Amino acid sequence: MDFNTILVFIVLAFILVSLYKEIVGPAFTFIIAIGTLGVFGILSPKEILSGFANENVMIIILLLLLGDIIRRNSVIELIFDLVFKKATSYKKFMFQMMSLVAAFSAFLNNTPLVAVMMPYVNSWSKKTGIAQSKLLIPLSYAAILGGTVTIIGTSTNLIVKGMVEDQMIIKDLPMLHFFEFAWVGIPMVIIGFVYMLTVGHRLLPSNCKTKDEKEKSNRKYTVEAQIRPDSNLVWKTVEEAELRDLPGLFLVEIIRNDIDLVAVTPETVLAANDILVFAGDTETIADFVNNNSELIFPQVGMLKKKKHTEMVEVVISHNSTLINKTVKEANFRSKYDAAIIAIHRNGEKLRGKIGEIKFKAGDALLLFAGEDLTNRADIYDFYFISKIKDLSEIKPYKSIILLGGTALAIALSALHILPLFHGLTILFILILSLGIASPKDLHKSIDFNLAIIIVLSLALGIAMRKTGVAQMIGQEFINIMMPLGLIGIMFGIYFITAILASFITNLASVAIMFPISLSVALDMGWNPTPFVLIVAFASAANFMTPIGYQTNLMVYGPGGYKFKDYFRVGFPLTILYMIVAVTILYNLYFVYNWQT
Repeated sequence: MDFNTILVFIVLAFILVSLYKEIVGPAFTFIIAIGTLGVFGILSPKEILSGFANENVMIIILLLLLGDIIRRNSVIELIFDLVFKKATSYKKFMFQMMSLVAAFSAFLNNTPLVAVMMPYVNSWSKKTGIAQSKLLIPLSYAAILGGTVTIIGTSTNLIVKGMVEDQMIIKDLPMLHFFEFAWVGIPMVIIGFVYMLTVGHRLLPSNCKTKDEKEKSNRKYTVEAQIRPDSNLVWKTVEEAELRDLPGLFLVEIIRNDIDLVAVTPETVLAANDILVFAGDTETIADFVNNNSELIFPQVGMLKKKKHTEMVEVVISHNSTLINKTVKEANFRSKYDAAIIAIHRNGEKLRGKIGEIKFKAGDALLLFAGEDLTNRADIYDFYFISKIKDLSEIKPYKSIILLGGTALAIALSALHILPLFHGLTILFILILSLGIASPKDLHKSIDFNLAIIIVLSLALGIAMRKTGVAQMIGQEFINIMMPLGLIGIMFGIYFITAILASFITNLASVAIMFPISLSVALDMGWNPTPFVLIVAFASAANFMTPIGYQTNLMVYGPGGYKFKDYFRVGFPLTILYMIVAVTILYNLYFVYNWQT
C-alpha cells in the first residue's frame, strides 16, 4: 500500500469523523479533505474543479433557484389553500398533505416545499388541537419519498447521474433515464403512505409546546374589522356567521355606533358597519386580513391596492417619538407607508378603536406595510421583530409561467426532445425578462455550501478511483459478503449506505459509496445500474435521524422532537424501503434482465 492510498484512507476517516462529530461543518470538511489531496498531488486542480463543469451540478442550482422563486411568489400557497380547505380529520389532512408534497417533490426541490408547508401545518394544528409533532415528520418523509421518484426529485439522484456520466467515458455504463427511479420510487410512495397512516402515526410523539413557544403564542393582538354594508354577514348571528370558532381568533367585542357591546354571545345579531374586535396571533391575523372579503379593515385602506405589501411585526422603542401619541396624532400611515392592524401590550386587553389608543414603550405592533417602510422608519421609533407574511399581488401569468414552464421543461427532457439544462435556462431567461424575479436577488437563493459539497464529492470519487481505494474496499466487501450471494451484497451495500447517510449526510455517503458499489459490480461482471441505484435510494431515503437530510432537520425544532423519535418512526420505514428497493432491483435487472 503506497503513500497516496494511505492518505486517501486517512482523508476518508477524517470526513467520516468530522461530519459525524460536526467538527468544522460539511462544506469546510470537504474543502480540507480535497485540499489535502490536491496539495499532495493526488488530485490536479482540473480534477478538483471538474465538478463545476458538470451539467447536473448546474441543474441542481437552477432547480433550487426555481423552487425559491416559486415559493416567494406564493404560487404553491394558492394550491395549498384549495387542497386543504376541506380537510376535517387528522388522517385526511395527513394524507392530503403527504400526497401533494410528494407529487411536487418529484419535480421540485423539497426544501422550499417543506418551508412553505410548515406554516399550514402550524395553523391547522392550532385549529384542531392536534400537536404539530404528529404532522411535521410525515411532512418531511413525504418530501423525501416523492423526491426518489424521478431523477430530478432530489440532488442525490442528480449527483449519482453525474457520477455515472463521468464514468461513461472510462467504462461502458448505461445512462440513467428520467424515470429510472420510478420503479422503486412509486411503490415506496404508496407503501410509505400506508405505513405512516397505519403504524407510523402511532409512533409519533404528541409534544406540548416549549416554554418559548407558549410565550410566543400567548402574544395575542387585537385587530378591528368592519362589516361591509353589502356583506352576507349582515343580520346573521355570530354563530351563523361562523365567527365564534375561528382558528386562532377570538371575537372580543363588537362596537356599534361608538357603543361597545362587550357581552358578545353566539346569538348576537350582526349589523352593517359593526366593528368587530378580534384577538389572535400574528400568522392567523395575517391570513385573516389577506383572505376575508366580507370585512373591511379601515386601517389598511388603499394600501391593499399596492402591488407589493407585507405584514411585519415591530416593537416601539423606549425613546420613540411615538410614545403617548395616537395613530392619528403620529400621522402614522403617511409617515411610514404602513397601517397598524393590531396592537399587543404585554397581555393587557386593549379596548376601543386602534386609532384612539396611545402608544407606550414596548408596544408590539402588527403592520400592513408598503415597500417604503424600511426607508421611512426612524431607527429610534421602533425595532423590527420579524416579517410575518409577504402579501404581494399574484398575477395569473406568473403562475402559468412558473408552474407551466417548469412542467414543460421537465416533459421535454423526459421525452428526450430538449435537455433539462437548456429547458431551465430558457425558462430563467423568460422569468427574468418578465420581471417575475430580479437578477440582483438570485444569488440569495443559491446554497453555496451545497454546491461546494457536491463538486468536491465528485472530486473525492475521482481520488478513490485513481488510487485504487474504491477497488480495494469493494474487493474486501465482496470477500465478506460473498457467502450471502448477489442479493446479500445488494442488501449490504444498501444498509451501509443508509447508515452513513443518516450520520454524515446523504451527499457524503454518495461520494464514499458510489465508487465502492460500482467497483463491486464491475469486478464481479454484474450489471452496474442496480448497484448505482441502490446507493442513490439508500442515500436519499433518509428517515432515521434529523441530521441526515435537510427537511428532517427543518422540522426537528418546530416539532419539539428528540433524536430517538426519528429512529423510532424512521427505522421500520428504512427497513421497508431497503427490502422493497433491493427486491425490485434484483428482479428487474437480474431475474428479468430488464435493460435501461
